Amino acid sequence: MIRKIIQIDEEKCNGCGACASACHEGAIGVVDGKAKLLRDDYCDGLGDCLPACPTGAISFVEREAAAYDEAAVLAAKAKKEQPLPCGCPGSAAKAIKRHEAVSVTTAPQESQLRQWPVQIKLAPVNASWFDGAKLLVAADCTAYAYASFHQDFIKGHITLVGCPKLDAVDYAVKLTEIIRNNDIRSVTVVRMEVPCCGGIENAVKTALHDSGKLIPWNVVTIATDGSIIERV
Repeated sequence: MIRKIIQIDEEKCNGCGACASACHEGAIGVVDGKAKLLRDDYCDGLGDCLPACPTGAISFVEREAAAYDEAAVLAAKAKKEQPLPCGCPGSAAKAIKRHEAVSVTTAPQESQLRQWPVQIKLAPVNASWFDGAKLLVAADCTAYAYASFHQDFIKGHITLVGCPKLDAVDYAVKLTEIIRNNDIRSVTVVRMEVPCCGGIENAVKTALHDSGKLIPWNVVTIATDGSIIERV
């Protein structure tokens, strides 16, 4: 049947997952860092996801699509062992067991932060500390999850942080200007394993492409238990 249904522009999508959170039917998921319409018959065509998208990547189209199947949606919800109010895996609550370490008196560690501000939204596009910098672009949660974040990541880097799920902006625009207008030597992205964190990785990829510069870059993925699960 021909009916109204959503369409997602992958070029505009930053992978924040806000649309998946807003979709009560579970029709949208984040796959490989991009929002996807997973099943036509789960989309009711009402568009609750549209205002949630910070980049305007979602629109309505009329096309051949399976009819909305409310029974299938309800059945899928019932199968979930731990349904989340927002539908976002990154918001799943869980406890992390830790062994209590033996207390040892050590000298306080010094901060390795080399500049201020650190939030992507607040950082200037041009600054002297960007010249010749090794740039670290990190998701907010990584510094809390990974114990040695200052020593292993911030040290020797200029640090920018943000959350693609909570900040209703497209980081790629500002990061493009920072990379284009400054002598950035390399870029390291540190993200969490949760799908919505793909937004910060995609923003850096887009910025590197749009800047027109060939700069070495890599991505480190941190698990919610604080371990490093991937370096690419």
